[in-house]
Amino acid sequence: MKSRSLFNPIHWVYLTLGFIRDIYVFIRKHIESSIRLQLILTFVFCLLVAMLVRSLSVPLFADVSKYPTIDYTSGVHDIDARAREILNDINIEYGNEPTIPYRGGPAAAAEAPVPPESMTDIIARYNDWNPNLKILLLNLDGKVLYKSANATENQVDLHSIIRNAMDTRINDRRYQNQEYSSFYPLDLQNQKAYLVVSGLPSPSIVYQKGNGSPMPALLAIIVFIVLFFWSTKRKMKYIEELAGGLLEISKGKLHYRVPLRSRDELGTLAESINRMTVELEQTLEEERRAEATKNELITNVSHDLRTPLTLIMGYLRLLKDKNYESETQADSYVSIAYSKSEKLKNLIDDLFEYTKLSNKGDTLKLDTVCINELLEQLIEEMVGYAEENELTIVRALPPEKLKINVDADKIIRVFDNLLTNAVKYSRKPGTIKVLMFRDADHVTVRISNNGTPLTQNDVERLFDRFYRIDPARSSETGGSGLGLAIAKSIIDYHGGEIWAESEGDEIRFWVKLQLAG
Repeated sequence: MKSRSLFNPIHWVYLTLGFIRDIYVFIRKHIESSIRLQLILTFVFCLLVAMLVRSLSVPLFADVSKYPTIDYTSGVHDIDARAREILNDINIEYGNEPTIPYRGGPAAAAEAPVPPESMTDIIARYNDWNPNLKILLLNLDGKVLYKSANATENQVDLHSIIRNAMDTRINDRRYQNQEYSSFYPLDLQNQKAYLVVSGLPSPSIVYQKGNGSPMPALLAIIVFIVLFFWSTKRKMKYIEELAGGLLEISKGKLHYRVPLRSRDELGTLAESINRMTVELEQTLEEERRAEATKNELITNVSHDLRTPLTLIMGYLRLLKDKNYESETQADSYVSIAYSKSEKLKNLIDDLFEYTKLSNKGDTLKLDTVCINELLEQLIEEMVGYAEENELTIVRALPPEKLKINVDADKIIRVFDNLLTNAVKYSRKPGTIKVLMFRDADHVTVRISNNGTPLTQNDVERLFDRFYRIDPARSSETGGSGLGLAIAKSIIDYHGGEIWAESEGDEIRFWVKLQLAG
């Protein structure tokens, strides 16, 4: 069946058509994607059309370049023709074959009757027909044997006549208002002679072609310019549209998008402009958010620093003014001021630590750590604090020793913060669950507790700086508001992930880190 299709002409027609279609699609794709090829093809097309217009318009303007001139060629030919006729009549008279045929050809010469006239009669007859012609019959020395009535010469310079006749054969147009001589040799009864017929050639007006009209070339140039302008008008309009789009974007209209109208370099440029606009809009939005966050940071820091500082200054003023009733009360004031000073120091330390981590200004001291053992140690240290708050810590750690390449002190701070928050914000009594499992080449830790249900907005903002779920909670009743933000910065610094989830009253924190190779 397959061999049959090879000999089927329809099969080969389909193959040929498919091949032509593939070539067409390939060429069209490359042309559409290259403005350079489009311009080259446009230029070639316009040039070919201009050349065609020039070649077609040349005949139309051919008569424009013609100019009239006086030409003596036909007059010279008439004198020469008359001389041949006289020569033939003389040859016939003396029994010779005509040496030069008549204008009608050899047949006309054969049918011509032999005239009975003598030499004088022949010359007289032709002179009567054209009185302006001078007919001479010369011997070899230039002596005149016979002549027409209007000739007065008895002796002529044979060499000048020969030169005159030869020059005329080379260039028929040199005799302008000058006498022309036609010269032929003949035999007169065994005597050599020359027939000379001379006269002024009659002029005629002829039209000569000049150097050519410039109009075809000018018309071709105009057609080329108009056609090229029309062919590239769409591209130029698109370029103007792109320029207008850039102008709009430069005015701050970052929502503006330039249209995509081609798949060539201009289309690529339009895509780049739109991509640049999107990125610029995102950058400006991030800068606005950063500015708002900075202002919020300054407000929160000012508030959280001012509250303990105000208390410290108040108790110190009481001590300075000795405004206390007993030494025991004074010691109480000192203890409170010292406690607030520690809170103030911790807040400043947290702020400094967060700033270093956010700006990548801290250097990680990486080391290979077994995360199982690290979590076991932290949980054991947290058991007492949890029991004081009527909480139980339940753990489920894999037996496999999972090692990670991290800065141990900073990772300890992350999990310590997560465990402390779980104890602090759990419903009492209750349970805190710590799970760890391996996921391919990562290790994932989940710390969960039961507490006040969180909204989706709360979950999304848990890792923001100074964010507290209860707005009324301050550094007096809660933490600095930087613990989770610092934890996220540390995990990000290690190339890991940290996120939170809330389902009902269960709050879960996830930490995912790369295992050591």
